[in-house]
Amino acid sequence: MQDKYMENGRIFLRVGPEQHDLIALVKMKPGKCWHPDRKAWSLPDTPENRGWAGLLHTMSVPPTAAKPVSDSAREPQTPQRYVDSVTTQDVPGSPPVPQTLVPQGTRLPAHSVSAELEGGRIYYKIDMARIERRAAIKRIEGCQWHSERKAWSVPDTPDNREKIKVIHRMPPLESQSTGTTGARMSVRVHPENSRRLCLDLPLALTKDYLTTVKNIHGRRWDQRWMWWELPYTQLTLRFLRKYFDGVLRWDFTPDENVPERVEAEDTAPVQQRQPQQGKPARYEAAVVALEQCLLLKRYSWRTVKSYKNSLRNFIRFYDDTKPSQLTRKQINDYIHHLIKENHITESYQNQICCAIKMFYCEVANQAEKVEGLVQAKKPQKIPQVLTEGEVARLLKAVDNLKHRCILTMVYSAGLRLGEVTKLKLTDLQFEQHRIFVRNAKGKKDRCTILAQKAESLLKEYMALYQPVHWLFEGPDGSCYSDRSVQAIFTAAKDRSRINPLATTHTLRHSFATHLLEKGMDLRNIQELLGHESSKTTEIYTHITKKSWEKIKSPLDDLEI
Repeated sequence: MQDKYMENGRIFLRVGPEQHDLIALVKMKPGKCWHPDRKAWSLPDTPENRGWAGLLHTMSVPPTAAKPVSDSAREPQTPQRYVDSVTTQDVPGSPPVPQTLVPQGTRLPAHSVSAELEGGRIYYKIDMARIERRAAIKRIEGCQWHSERKAWSVPDTPDNREKIKVIHRMPPLESQSTGTTGARMSVRVHPENSRRLCLDLPLALTKDYLTTVKNIHGRRWDQRWMWWELPYTQLTLRFLRKYFDGVLRWDFTPDENVPERVEAEDTAPVQQRQPQQGKPARYEAAVVALEQCLLLKRYSWRTVKSYKNSLRNFIRFYDDTKPSQLTRKQINDYIHHLIKENHITESYQNQICCAIKMFYCEVANQAEKVEGLVQAKKPQKIPQVLTEGEVARLLKAVDNLKHRCILTMVYSAGLRLGEVTKLKLTDLQFEQHRIFVRNAKGKKDRCTILAQKAESLLKEYMALYQPVHWLFEGPDGSCYSDRSVQAIFTAAKDRSRINPLATTHTLRHSFATHLLEKGMDLRNIQELLGHESSKTTEIYTHITKKSWEKIKSPLDDLEI
């Protein structure tokens, strides 16, 4: 601590930004306030705060160099426990502990604070709830934590003995009480950035409100000042008023003219992730020509990317030969090599065949080379499906309103991952209780149902977040990313402990299966899912439990 003075009924403390422990102690005192113009913290001028500030000021004084202690003072032969005329009677509500030295082997009560002398060091045991004592002893030079002893140790010097006494007399902080009565979090404008807010979360409220604080858009933890930084936006103000009403103290008057969400210059620069491309082939012009053909046919960017990589790997396998001079046998040998050596799947094999066919038919005009090219037989796999109880547990495990809305929409309407992130506000038709899905897989539009519970949840979400264009927006107003939705699902899956093999698409499979079990016609389910062929929808008939109760195993008829 650099300075301490009193003015206008308040105690002003100047703490260096590198003194993290002292900052944490000051912030836990009720009535504290940060003054950016003075670069100082202030507390109400009370006798208790005067004594506490004096102890804090003593703690901040750099310790003197450790002086050698005489052998008689150390007495290393028998480790001793001492209190050295310091008793917990100095701290209100603490039981007394023995005076001076306590013989080795004497057990103190669990709530007592004890110290031992051994090997020229002082071993000090602290109740884990006394964060102010832990922060104070960590300031002493040479402090070490011993996990086997569950104690802190410092060099045994006269100066350190006096500091241990001071630390022992420190009164407990009010916010360390077990109850949350009277504990309040405070919010103010950041002293170094007027476009951000600072939220102080007391330790007594951490258990109940930490998860909610982490759900605020753009929040980040400042290790230097030991507080949460929040964007100074209308969205943040609405969030604070909705979820922290009654426990939040405003240390300033919020400006109602702040922007609705994070502006572009406030957002940390995010490097655009460029699509990974393989090593260029010797005849890379063939890959470029295939790309041009696919773009003219208006294929999706994912198809273009996969076809380009497949063709590039093929022509690099025969890098010394022009692609137009490759034979049908060389094509078969390449695919056989991938199956035998790389153990590729049937779907990947068919993708490679399609890319090679596209090149020789549309680009090289050598369709005879790939005529009758062998396609792998696809395995008939049954998709993973969650039970209704598992879906309920999954949705209940999500605390964030926005995240719960996203997963609810995926399940309630049978949406694909890319469809839910590309939903616009104009796609919601509340009066017809349906959702208009635009440009879905295969460039097809369709309508699907909007559940009543999802509708009420959406209205609550829209009133709080107030999206402008996309239904689910990122911090900067762009559409939500697919990776973020996958991360939300994974976190909810781990918390709810459902099927670990489930993915976001499993909710779509579950939607179709549960509708089929409730008696909905297969043709209607096909329309809701947007399947072009009814055979794709018929796969759900293999996993539905409809009419299972009527099936009886022949084993039950045997007299055994």
